Amino acid sequence: MKQSTGSIRVSAVQAVAAVVILLALGTGAPAQAQNAPSSAEPKTTEQAFKNIKVLKGLPADQLIPSMQFISASLGVECEFCHVERAFEKDDKKPKEAARKMIQMMFAINQDDFESHREVTCNTCHRGSPHPVSIPVIASEDQAPEAAAMERGEQGGSPDQSTDASQPVDPILEKYLAAVGGANAVQKVSSRVEKGNATMGGRQIPIEIYAQAPDKRVSILHLPGGDNITAFDGHGGWLGNPGRPSRPMGPSEIDAARLDADLYFPVHVKEIFSELHVASSEKIGGQDLTVVRALRQGKPPVKLYFDKSGLLVRMVRYGDSALGLNPTQVDYADYRDAGGVKIPYQWTIARPSGRFTIRVDKVEQNVPIDAARFAPPPPPPGQNPPAP
Repeated sequence: MKQSTGSIRVSAVQAVAAVVILLALGTGAPAQAQNAPSSAEPKTTEQAFKNIKVLKGLPADQLIPSMQFISASLGVECEFCHVERAFEKDDKKPKEAARKMIQMMFAINQDDFESHREVTCNTCHRGSPHPVSIPVIASEDQAPEAAAMERGEQGGSPDQSTDASQPVDPILEKYLAAVGGANAVQKVSSRVEKGNATMGGRQIPIEIYAQAPDKRVSILHLPGGDNITAFDGHGGWLGNPGRPSRPMGPSEIDAARLDADLYFPVHVKEIFSELHVASSEKIGGQDLTVVRALRQGKPPVKLYFDKSGLLVRMVRYGDSALGLNPTQVDYADYRDAGGVKIPYQWTIARPSGRFTIRVDKVEQNVPIDAARFAPPPPPPGQNPPAP
């Protein structure tokens, strides 16, 4: 679910910018401090938020991804169910309806699918506030990942579309060679990229700082202040105008770690425990080689390579208690930067929308202040974000 619109209705640009990062969200006001466990113990949803009636007992960091999944499945904003700036209130009927629907979904999966997550909000809603009862006529530009999601990309073993007889090593070796080779990639100790993000027809300045091996911060300069996504190699934090920063949840950290790996072409086989060649796909007139990458306990990642060997698409999923939140990143306009080919353009697409980042200037092996990757100090009277 996207951020409360109270602070982003000021401009359409800020509204679209909610897509850029998984913003600091809440489903209810924070619970009172005296009711919370010690800081050493992970909080549950009902300990961290007020008025939790259905999603009890979950780790607190699962609530926001679950709300984002509902938002994407129904194509709605937070205020469809919640009272703006008073999310804990039960004044709106859709909120109670949502609770009943979640209970129904859990019951169906438990009774009919041996507790496997086969039925989700999206099974019926398909991006509409009302369940879709009439079959939709497929269009030529239907999202290529729709079929994959229908097959239930839940992780674990590869699905039937993989080809165990086709070796994956030549594909990864071609990818590494296409970007310049391991030596060239690992000579880069830092990278600073500056350009613009195109959102809603507007261009917003953006800066990206990356430090080897796996630190990264992106700063989007909105008219009302900066949207920031930062990862320091262990954890991450998110900041946006008018709200305190918040630490990333597990799914957000997982995605940020992939983006922050400055040596990703070298590390692919280290990152993923299993790599399988999947059925090739034709996208944008190109025949792309697809590799399905798996890690224990995490949803799969799909890597798409063009004929030259370059990575042109990555599809990954953020897990939640209710379902998987997909993100598709398309890489384009590869250019040489100090002996290494890097994309000067990439488009990030989620069910809530898409935006494109285009880089105009790249500097490498330059000093970066370590403070860039650290969260700002908390407001007076508040504890710093948990690591």
